Amino acid sequence: MESDVGDRERPGLRGVGIMLGSALSNQVGAALGAHAFGAVGPPGVVAIRQVVAATVLLPAARPPLRRITWPQWWPVLLLAAVFGCMNLSLYTAIDRLGLGLAVTLEFLGPLAVPLAGSRSRRDLLIAVAAAVGVYVLVLPGPSSDYLGIGVGMLAGACWAAYIVLNRVAGARLPGLQAPAVATGLCALAYLPVLVVIAAAGRLTWAAAGYAVAAGVLASVVPYAADLIALRFVPARFFGVFMSVHPVLAALVGTVLLGQVLVLHEWTGIAVVVLANAAAVATSRGPVPVPVDDPDPEAAPVVAPSAA
Repeated sequence: MESDVGDRERPGLRGVGIMLGSALSNQVGAALGAHAFGAVGPPGVVAIRQVVAATVLLPAARPPLRRITWPQWWPVLLLAAVFGCMNLSLYTAIDRLGLGLAVTLEFLGPLAVPLAGSRSRRDLLIAVAAAVGVYVLVLPGPSSDYLGIGVGMLAGACWAAYIVLNRVAGARLPGLQAPAVATGLCALAYLPVLVVIAAAGRLTWAAAGYAVAAGVLASVVPYAADLIALRFVPARFFGVFMSVHPVLAALVGTVLLGQVLVLHEWTGIAVVVLANAAAVATSRGPVPVPVDDPDPEAAPVVAPSAA
C-alpha cells in the first residue's frame, strides 16, 4: 500500500522539480544576458537569443513553409512581432529596473488574460490587488524610472498578446511550427542589429557567450522542461506554479547581479504573485495552452520569451 502511494506521489514531485528547474533556468539565463548589456545592449542580447532559439526550434518543428497559407501566416507574423517587442522591452526593463522588478511587471500580462472581460466581484478584487501590488512595488515618485516601468508593462502586454495569438496560431499550425516560424522571422529581423554591433567591434566573445547562454537557459531549456513537466502535473497547478517566476527573478537578481531589493519591493512582488495564483486557481475557464499541446483545453502557455 505504501509503495502504491509513493508511486502516485512521485510523478507530482518530479513535475514540481522539473518546473522549479525550468523557472530557475529562465531567470539565470536572463541574469547572464544582463551581463552582456554593457557591450551589446539589450537589442544585441535579444538578437543573439532569438538566433539561438530559432536554431533549435526550426529543425525540431520542421514547418512546411511552402504550404503555409495566408490564414496561417498572419497570426505567425504577428507572433514574430510580439516576440521581438516582448524580448526587447523586457531586457530594456531589466537594464533599467533590475531583474526582479522587470519580471514582476511583465507578469501582469498573463495575469490580465484570465481577468479580461470578467465582471465578477472576485476578479475585480484580484485586479485591484494586483494594481496595489504594482504601486507598492514601484512607489512612484520624482526619482522613479517611468520609462523602465513603461517598457516593463509593455513586455506584459506583449505576453498577453502572445497568449491570445498562440490560441489562433496553434489551432492552424500543429506542434511547434507556429512559434518556430515566428522565432525564425524575429531572428531575421534582428540580424541587422548583429551586423551593426559586430561592425562597431562591440560583439566580444564574452558578450556573445553571455547572450548565447541566455538563449539556451531562457528559451531552449524552459521549452523542453515545461512540456515534460505537463506530463506529471495538472494544467491548473502548472499555471499557479508559474507565479514563482517573479520571486525567483528577485532572488537570482540579488545573487548574480547584486540587485538587492528593499521591503516595499518584496511586498509588491508578493502581492502580485498571490494575485496571479488566485486568478489562475479560481479561473473557471481553460488555462492558456502550451504551443505544442494537442489539447487546447488542457494546459497552460509556455511562453518562450518570458524572462
